[in-house]
Amino acid sequence: MAETKEPTSPQEFAEKIRGGRTSLGIEFGSTRIKAVLIDDQYRTIASGDYQWASHLVDGLWSYSLDEVWHGLQVAYAAMANDVFNAYGERLTRIGHIGFSAMMHGYLAFDKDGNLLVPFRTWQNTNTHEAHLKLSDLFQYNIPERWSVAHLYQAVLNKEEHVSKVNFITTLAGYVHWKLTGKKVDGIGDASGMFPIDPVTKTYEAGFIEKFDNLPEIQAQPWKIEDLLPTPLVAGTPAGELTEEGAKLLDVDGYLKPGIVLAPPEGDAGTGMVATNSVRVRTGNVSAGTSIFAMVVLEKKLARLHPEVDLVTTPAGDLAGMSHANNFTSDLNAWVGLFGDFAKAIDQPISTGALYGTLFRAAISDQADSNCGGLLNYPFRSGEFLAGLEEGRPLFARSPEAHMNLANFMRAQLFSAFSPVKIGMDVMTKDEEVKIDSLVGHGGIFTTPKVAQKILAAAFDTPIKVMSTAAEGGAWGMAVLADYLWHTPWPLADYLDERVFKGAESTTETPDPNDVAGFEDFFARFQSGLAIEKSAVRNIDLQSK
Repeated sequence: MAETKEPTSPQEFAEKIRGGRTSLGIEFGSTRIKAVLIDDQYRTIASGDYQWASHLVDGLWSYSLDEVWHGLQVAYAAMANDVFNAYGERLTRIGHIGFSAMMHGYLAFDKDGNLLVPFRTWQNTNTHEAHLKLSDLFQYNIPERWSVAHLYQAVLNKEEHVSKVNFITTLAGYVHWKLTGKKVDGIGDASGMFPIDPVTKTYEAGFIEKFDNLPEIQAQPWKIEDLLPTPLVAGTPAGELTEEGAKLLDVDGYLKPGIVLAPPEGDAGTGMVATNSVRVRTGNVSAGTSIFAMVVLEKKLARLHPEVDLVTTPAGDLAGMSHANNFTSDLNAWVGLFGDFAKAIDQPISTGALYGTLFRAAISDQADSNCGGLLNYPFRSGEFLAGLEEGRPLFARSPEAHMNLANFMRAQLFSAFSPVKIGMDVMTKDEEVKIDSLVGHGGIFTTPKVAQKILAAAFDTPIKVMSTAAEGGAWGMAVLADYLWHTPWPLADYLDERVFKGAESTTETPDPNDVAGFEDFFARFQSGLAIEKSAVRNIDLQSK
């Protein structure tokens, strides 16, 4: 973060709070709503959160709007109490506020602002027909989770509510609308609703026309452009907190209205900001239960690629994303098995030491660059990138394979990164996308060097891990709110020169031997997918 950061006493923080030299970011994640208040040097002053989970309503994953507001109020109150307990200040002023949330999904309202059907989240895959038809119509990938796919599927299904739709938005856009009265969305979040033209920074006009000309859409009393929120690039004032909005956010009534809000954003955009990955030819890899790799593009892709989702940065630059559903679940199961063995021989080991020991084996001198002929498939669930509707975790080897602990763990890590490599190869090899650097973030990078070195081999690209990457999306949204004070700077320069100047990081460059080894493993991984598909057919999903 900025080099000018000096140690600050509680009294100095209190002065900043009273003076409104703060920014608040609140992000609605799939499992947690988190509020983070930062000062003008990007340090977290206070935070609060609320745990929640999606639930099925009529067979579709949803969150109730009542819980949206309850969770927001609980997270905000916890943050405000944190401020009071630490600094003795009631939070009446905040410099700027911004909201972010999980992207995509379907929130549809009538002309009176009434919700027409329960919130349909990004998790729902009931929109496959719409995905196929719209992707073909536009020759542009429209994933199943996108808002326009949900709308079009509702039209195809002849759902009763469709003729009453007056406005559709995302979760972040909805919260922002209710607090400001403005039907707007950050351009990155909006790019997961309908394709964005990176030149005009608005919806693709040609696609709007094609959609409106579909016979089943012409039969509706609306046009798509009238339903969508207005996209705004980062740094654009997006409305003020109304008196009603202030009471809705702060039920204790201390917060005053009139605060200028940043454009609401999606979690992909706040992740880019939190990892300083908004500049062209940079990107980030977010690794957890699932994994995605995102690269900011220099130009549009030449062809339709179902393996690549196209969204934009908060500044409106096009970014390609490869998303895999499977990452650490199978790996964690194997590590747990080794932990059980340690307990069985009366040598229990801490979780951190267990992971560190096993991970380091994968890059030790005992490991062959190509895993010694071992093969692993980490598919606990289905994987679009690999053509799998379901998954079965598998480990396989030839009789003459070099089986040892080092190669076994290397195969585990190689296989974990292989699904996301499928989409990345489409970008870098088929479309010749250039990448200067990628930032890795997630728990797998906790053990120094190991995952970083293997990911550098998988993508043949330098991989950076930053000390600030753990700050998360709510912090990234707070930074976007602070950016309202610095808009003469392009967003990428602002992040480089203010937010991340002097930030500590480590970089692993690709080792040619590791790159060759990964390519050999990956070729075997792809040719052996028939084994995985056979397992799906012949191994029951649930044990009997």
